[in-house]
Amino acid sequence: MKDKKLVDAITSRDTDFAKWYTDLCLKAELMDYSDVAGFIIYRPYGYAIWENIQSYLDKKFKETGHQNVYMPLVIPESLFQKEKDHVEGFAPETAMITTSGVEDLPERLIVRPTSEVLFSTHYSKIVQSYRDLPKKYNQWCSVVRWEKTTRPFLRGKEFLWQEGHTIHDNEIEAKTETLDMLETYKNLGKDLLAIPFVTGRKTEKEKFAGAEETYTIEALMHDGKALQSGTTHYFGQGFAKAFDIKFQNEQSKIEYVYQTSWGVSTRLIGAIIMVHGDDEGLVLPPYVAPDQVVIIPIQGKKEEVKNASNKIYQELKEKGIRVLLDDSNKSPGWKFSEYEMKGVPIRLEVGPRDLESNEVTLVTRHNRNKKQVKLDDLAVEVEKSMKEMHEEMYQNALNHVNKNTREAKTYDEFKKHLEKGGYVKISISGEEAEIKIKEDTGATARAIIDSDLVTEICPVTNKKAVQTVLFARAY
Repeated sequence: MKDKKLVDAITSRDTDFAKWYTDLCLKAELMDYSDVAGFIIYRPYGYAIWENIQSYLDKKFKETGHQNVYMPLVIPESLFQKEKDHVEGFAPETAMITTSGVEDLPERLIVRPTSEVLFSTHYSKIVQSYRDLPKKYNQWCSVVRWEKTTRPFLRGKEFLWQEGHTIHDNEIEAKTETLDMLETYKNLGKDLLAIPFVTGRKTEKEKFAGAEETYTIEALMHDGKALQSGTTHYFGQGFAKAFDIKFQNEQSKIEYVYQTSWGVSTRLIGAIIMVHGDDEGLVLPPYVAPDQVVIIPIQGKKEEVKNASNKIYQELKEKGIRVLLDDSNKSPGWKFSEYEMKGVPIRLEVGPRDLESNEVTLVTRHNRNKKQVKLDDLAVEVEKSMKEMHEEMYQNALNHVNKNTREAKTYDEFKKHLEKGGYVKISISGEEAEIKIKEDTGATARAIIDSDLVTEICPVTNKKAVQTVLFARAY
């Protein structure tokens, strides 16, 4: 069964991974292309995955005292220019509005590529005293970055995301916030997405424009490429000084605030597809799947099958399980293939023979294992199967990361490891080595690793090594 390809319209992963990915995005009805290049349509099934991510994170944010707000879509160009490093980082990617359609605007408006400028301006107006702090805001929105090369969910001219922006009266609290949100994102991977994120600090070259420190969550795809899946940033007082965000402390002294920013996007949907999918289609982790269970009646016109299917549907729905009953006239074989391709975690086959024994057949998508389950135990067995499935999927992904993380003591060894895909750990002298590695191999620094040096001398520059970094080719 595992060797037989059930969905011929999807290219094999190992034949052409990029084509497999785009085939699956379209075939599983996650998205469609719009009439404007680089802008996609989020179809209900794809958007539902994002809603489940949103629901998980929104709850976590509110539990830690964050409030949701919404900032304007546009930024006056003069305002955007106030933070020099930030502007240099985003200038090539910004879209601008120059006319109302009737006449030219007196000042160009930038369609937000991110919202540090908007939050900073707002904070400067509403904060006067230490009693006003901290301010812990988050917004769910879309942003526009004029990317040259686009791919559904991974890189587009417009994408959906959340961006948190906080200000604090001291450095320690702001740095703690930055690391706490990194941990929240890491837990998102473990609890919801079944993805083991590698976390760490970005190098100076790779950090966010305007940040003092940037931290990342990195996922490793099936093809051995890395995907930056979210970031958190400690800004220090850079934006505060540029935008005059000051407060009076307890000693009546005027100080600048300390600032953070953090975000994840619909790029996470791409990570789910590429970490877990197989040749038959999506394999969705059960807690993020739009439909956790699909019920497929066998000989569905028979009264006992119809009644049992409806009863199971109601029972699971009352338990809070996201369940779908497909009682359409399409054949069971077509339905099996369709819902495998859409990655529904659990399939329940309800047939007259099984019902004679007061049972149904339960099939788990990730390994296609089948077992007979008594109707009286069904809800418990479904919940147990989802838990086991999530844990197995996480462990499989973790095994993939561990198997494809290698250490290099020489530059030749580094290059050989890189050709196998995955992460390569190497100790480097700094930016000079980082630039040469990218020029020579196309690999980029994913994260600084908090560990002992692999070698005292950088194999790339023959200078003293100062940090150990994970490199990989990446999306």
